[in-house]
Amino acid sequence: MMMALAAMRELPAVLVPGGVTLPPTTGEDAGKIQTIGVRFAHGEISLQDAADMGCRACATAGGGCQFLGTAATSQVIGEALGMSLTHTALAPSGQNIWSDMGLRSARAVVNLAAKGLTMNDIVTPEAIRNAMVVHAAFGGSTNLLLHIPAIAHAAGLRRPTVDDWTEINQRVPRLVDVLPNGPVGHTTVRVFLAGGVPEVMLHLRELGCLNEDVLTATGETLGSNLDWWENSERRARVRQTLEDKDNVDPDEVILSPNAAKVAGLTSTVTFPRGNLAPEGSVIKSTAIDPSVVDADGVYRMTGPARVFVRESEAIQTLKGQGERNIQPGDIIVLCCRGPQGTGMEEVYQLTAALKHLSFGKTIALITDARFSGVSTGACIGHVGPEALAGGPIGKVLDGDIIQIEVDTLQLEGSINLVGHGSEHFGAEAGEQVLVARAPRPDLAPDEALPDDTRLWAALQSVCGGTWGGCVYDVDAILNALK
Repeated sequence: MMMALAAMRELPAVLVPGGVTLPPTTGEDAGKIQTIGVRFAHGEISLQDAADMGCRACATAGGGCQFLGTAATSQVIGEALGMSLTHTALAPSGQNIWSDMGLRSARAVVNLAAKGLTMNDIVTPEAIRNAMVVHAAFGGSTNLLLHIPAIAHAAGLRRPTVDDWTEINQRVPRLVDVLPNGPVGHTTVRVFLAGGVPEVMLHLRELGCLNEDVLTATGETLGSNLDWWENSERRARVRQTLEDKDNVDPDEVILSPNAAKVAGLTSTVTFPRGNLAPEGSVIKSTAIDPSVVDADGVYRMTGPARVFVRESEAIQTLKGQGERNIQPGDIIVLCCRGPQGTGMEEVYQLTAALKHLSFGKTIALITDARFSGVSTGACIGHVGPEALAGGPIGKVLDGDIIQIEVDTLQLEGSINLVGHGSEHFGAEAGEQVLVARAPRPDLAPDEALPDDTRLWAALQSVCGGTWGGCVYDVDAILNALK
């Protein structure tokens, strides 16, 4: 939707977010509940528990997730871009405050038209950067690393690169304590009641991280919107509601920079490179289990590769079915799941299982697929180039020794082939080993991959691939055809 609106460059438009569903009064949130299958397979919950919790996971119909997954993060980004009205992202779906924003959004479109303001005036390079800053402060879904470049492309703007993401995430602190990130992990509706996007932006403004001169869907500048929000009756009312209904201090959901530092909130994502990811990869480093991170803030793991080319095979093995097995200390390598393999599926069944299985935190995952926004743990995705584009991830063999280092404080990291079996030869020699190896013979796209998806995958790879937002750049395609 944001891509479509951004492409309507000469027309006024306002994005109306769908809000979020409310959590159950008892039971598990909608993220954890999706792991009942693998937990049942390992005897960690009963069939009756699985059935009961599954029926209770969502207290209301409609809206995005109770956690800051891709749907909820997209709402946050829409407002941060200036495409939505102030304090509309993450509203409780179906409630009066949610319905009211529809009416106000319609009036806002009329106001934009009267002022002669269009999408060209709102979606600007400065707005794109603001959205990336807010993404870092929220600890949002890694899928937006694909979507924001695609939105920029639709608006005719330069697409941000992995270096841009790295620079912003090294500068901007995470300020929101929301599922799936801790330490408490509040629900998304609590973030809305704590003040939502404009509340986070007040802190970012104090840090000098935002461009306040950008125009927004209100027809006013971001700075003007924040001035209103800071002293508004609406802000006071929703924050008081959170205290009255849930007995939660709003400032413990959306923290000041100093409070976030004391609470141990680390920045959102790290972009490891190395001989297995020469173009880059991404890990939500803030969501690695703290118990496997060393005292200096670095996650270190060296272990044998267990290679799969289908997610279903990896899931069955993780459930303990079949001839193969996965042990604590193993590193799952899942390839052929990128654009050319599957259209770039999300592999949440794996990442969720690793989070909620009792031994999952001792296993890492490396893949050329993408993740659900609720994914956490030592899970490295978006590995580029993907296996079917000649990426070295498609040359990894069972028994290869892989070394992972992720500095959750400095936001630096690496993933390297460093040995095989009992032989250790280091990262530099590992690069030469990968160059000399042929791709695995079992690499192949899914048999049922539709022709239109195969064509899309081929075209987007010419236009910058995963890290370019998986878009069609017509000029790049025509140049390649020449």
